Amino acid sequence: MISPLAYIDPTAKIGQNVTIHPFAYIDKNVVIGDNCTIMPYANILDGTRMGSNNIVYQSAIVGATPQDFKFTGDATELIIGNDNTIREKVIINRATFSGDQTRIGDRNFLLEGVHVAHDTVIGNDCILGNGTKTAGNCIIDDKAILGSDVIIKHGCRIGSWTLVRDGCRANKDVPPFIVAAHNPISYYGINATLMSYKHDVSNSVIDDIAKAYRQIYQCGTSLQNALLRIKEIIAPSPEIQYLIDFIEHSDKGIIGITEL
Repeated sequence: MISPLAYIDPTAKIGQNVTIHPFAYIDKNVVIGDNCTIMPYANILDGTRMGSNNIVYQSAIVGATPQDFKFTGDATELIIGNDNTIREKVIINRATFSGDQTRIGDRNFLLEGVHVAHDTVIGNDCILGNGTKTAGNCIIDDKAILGSDVIIKHGCRIGSWTLVRDGCRANKDVPPFIVAAHNPISYYGINATLMSYKHDVSNSVIDDIAKAYRQIYQCGTSLQNALLRIKEIIAPSPEIQYLIDFIEHSDKGIIGITEL
């Protein structure tokens, strides 16, 4: 159902079984895949490419021009996958420079008032709580959970299976599999419950992840030495290798550590 009271630019490409409610606005150069629902007063703007089975709620602005002083009007894109829920008053900016993209994967929940800034990349199965904001060029890996009113500073990365508690401010990378809390943000333990329940990680691997983070945060050694000890004493697994690679490739450093 497409309401005659919605505005749809003639150049927009609308898939099959799409519902567009009254007073929605669909801009030029937009693609909306099959089985999507666009609620009243939602705005889908120039450069947005949306997959299937997405729902965009009232007053969301999807594909807004970037809030970046370097933006000069380039034709850029916002790419959204499938099965995403974008709740009321969410703002998602497209990229800043020609050829670049802001990207949202599949099966994400962006709750009321979330702002995803330019050139940010969100993986799959993530939850961004009410009022959470990312600055530009952030990366949020699969299955991360950001609580309400979290702020992620420019260029930071959030690891998979990480839970960032309400109100945290992250100005460094938050490594995978942990719970991050407090301000200044700090390591609060590993996210064992969700990993075992949702990801079916074995108890032995969860124990290894806990041992790895004890080396990093509780042994009083440098991060470089902690990584060497992790490689020496902890059995290899995909989770441990991802943890090591995440930290070794961190440009900003990780939370709670002053030395990289």
